[in-house]
Amino acid sequence: MCLAVPGRVLDIEERDGTRMATVDFGGVVKEVCLEYLPDLQVGEYAIVHVGFALQRLDEESAKQTLELFAQLGMLQEEFGDPWELAAEAGEATPPVDGAAIEEVRK
Repeated sequence: MCLAVPGRVLDIEERDGTRMATVDFGGVVKEVCLEYLPDLQVGEYAIVHVGFALQRLDEESAKQTLELFAQLGMLQEEFGDPWELAAEAGEATPPVDGAAIEEVRK
């Protein structure tokens, strides 16, 4: 399952003409594209789906959602190590999504 997860912007930089951010998702830090929210600033929260910040979110709503996702184990499901998750599920190989393939190509 793919979730749209709220995260807090820690750092912003431009890479190859694309505005990118380092975003904290309740302790999991990932790189996110800010092209859909070009005015998003460090310290603000956004809903992120498949590596793209899609919508600004207030801090209280973001923290409540992250807490609920953590309680339900959904953050681990979304951001956990795919090899570890595959082993736990008894699969021979982990599931691979488009974002993971792009990381391998880099």
